[in-house]
Amino acid sequence: MSSDTRPATPMSRQIAEHRSLLDRALGLPKLVLVALSVALIGFVISQILIGYMVVSGQLDGKWYDIRDFGNAMVSLSDAINSSGMDSRIASTLTYLIPTLLGATGIVSVVGGWLLIGPWAERRLLAKFQIRQGPNRTGPFGLLQSLADALKLMQKEIIIPRGADRFLYFAPPIAVFIPAILGWAPIPWSPKMSYADLDVGVLFVIAISSLGVLAVFMAGWASNNHYSLLGAMRTIAMMISYEIPISVSLLAVVLLTGSTKLSEIVMWQSEQGVWLIMLIPFAALAFLFASTAEINRTPNDIGEAESEIVAGFYTEYSGMKAGLFMAVELGNAILVGALMSTFFLGGYTFFGLETWIPGYLILATKIGLVYFLFVWIRATLPRFRLDQLMGFAWKFLIPVSIALMFLTAIESSILVRWDAPSFLSLGLIALVNVAAAVGLTFVWMRVLFRDTDLSAPPAPILTRKMGGLQAAKVLRG
Repeated sequence: MSSDTRPATPMSRQIAEHRSLLDRALGLPKLVLVALSVALIGFVISQILIGYMVVSGQLDGKWYDIRDFGNAMVSLSDAINSSGMDSRIASTLTYLIPTLLGATGIVSVVGGWLLIGPWAERRLLAKFQIRQGPNRTGPFGLLQSLADALKLMQKEIIIPRGADRFLYFAPPIAVFIPAILGWAPIPWSPKMSYADLDVGVLFVIAISSLGVLAVFMAGWASNNHYSLLGAMRTIAMMISYEIPISVSLLAVVLLTGSTKLSEIVMWQSEQGVWLIMLIPFAALAFLFASTAEINRTPNDIGEAESEIVAGFYTEYSGMKAGLFMAVELGNAILVGALMSTFFLGGYTFFGLETWIPGYLILATKIGLVYFLFVWIRATLPRFRLDQLMGFAWKFLIPVSIALMFLTAIESSILVRWDAPSFLSLGLIALVNVAAAVGLTFVWMRVLFRDTDLSAPPAPILTRKMGGLQAAKVLRG
C-alpha cells in the first residue's frame, strides 16, 4: 500500500518527456555521436576563422562575405561587364540576374513563412492559453500547415449565383500584390535591397493602400449584402488608419531628413539610437494602425465572426479563402520588417552587424515584432467598429498630427544647433515622451469631460438606429 498512485502532474509529465528525449539522445550509435562531435568542433573552428578574417579585414567586400549577399551580386556584375561580351547583352544580364535572384529570395522568404508561420502562431497561442496546439501531423506538428493547405485545395469551390466571375476570382490573387511589393525597398544589409528607392517611404505608403481595391472587389463581386457590408467597414477602417501611418512615417522623414529606407537605417546606426526612443508615440501609432491595416487582433473587424460571419470573403471557399487568410500572415511579417526598419534600427544593432549578418539581425527583430502580434492576439478582445473608428479620428489622428509638428520644430532646431548628438537627441527624447504623455492625458480629459466612465453609454447605432428600433420602424 506504500506505492504512490497519485496522477502525474503536467510538470512531472514534462520532466519525464525531457528525460526520455535525453535517454534517446544518449542512446544514439557511437558513430552518430562522433559525427555530431566532429561537426560541432568544425563549426567552432569555422567561427573562429571567420572572426579572425573579420578583425583583419580580409573578408570585407569579397564575394564570399556572407554578411552581405550583395557583395556576390556586385562581383558577378563586375565579372559580366569585364567578360568582353556585347555591352547590350552584358547590361541586360547585370540587370536580369540580380532582379531574378532578388525576387526569388523575397518569394522564398514569404512563401517559407506562410508554411511555418501558421504552425508557429498556433503553437504560441497554445502556450499562452495553456494547451498543446498542433502536435500530431509530422514531428512536433510541423506538417500541420501543409496538411491544412492540401485540405483547402481539395475543397469544392462554390461560386455565388449572380457573382461577377472575373472580379470574384481576381481578389485572392490581387491581395498578394502589396504583400510582395512591400518588401522591395527594405534593406537587409548595406547592399541587400531589391529596390533601394529614393522615395522608399512614399512607395511603402502607396503600396499599402492597394489592398483596399482587392477588399472592395471581393465584397462587391460576391453578390452578398453581408460581404459588401464587411468590405465597406473594412475599407473605412483601412482608409482611416492609413492617416496615422502616414503621419508617423512623416515624423521619421522629418527627423532623419530622408525618404530612403537605407539612409533611415544608417541614420539610426550613426546616431547610436533607435527612432522608437526619440518618437515613441509615432512608433506606437504606426504599430497599432498597422494591425488595423492588416486585419490583426484587436482590430480584425474584417472578419468579425460574431457579426458578419467572415466579412468581405464570406462567399469564398476552399483555397481562395485560404489565400485571404495566408496574406494576413504575410502582411504581419511585412509590418514587422517595416517596424524594424523605421523604428528599431533595421539590420544594425550598435555595431554587432560587423560580426553577425545584418539579415539575421533584421529577421530576429521581425520575429520579435511578430511575437508581439501573437501576444496581443492571445490577450486582447476585438474592438467594436465604433470604438475603433472613434479612436482613430478622435484621438490617434489629432495627437499624431500635433506631435508630428513638434517633431518638425525639433528637426529644424537639430540642424541648426551645434551641440553633441547625445545631448540634442536626449533632449528630443525627453520632450517627445513628456509631450506624448501630457497631450494624451489632456486630450482624453477633453474627450470624456461629459462622460461617466464608470457607466459608459450604450452604442448609438444599437440604441437609436439599429436592432429592434429599426425593425419597429420598418414594420410600422
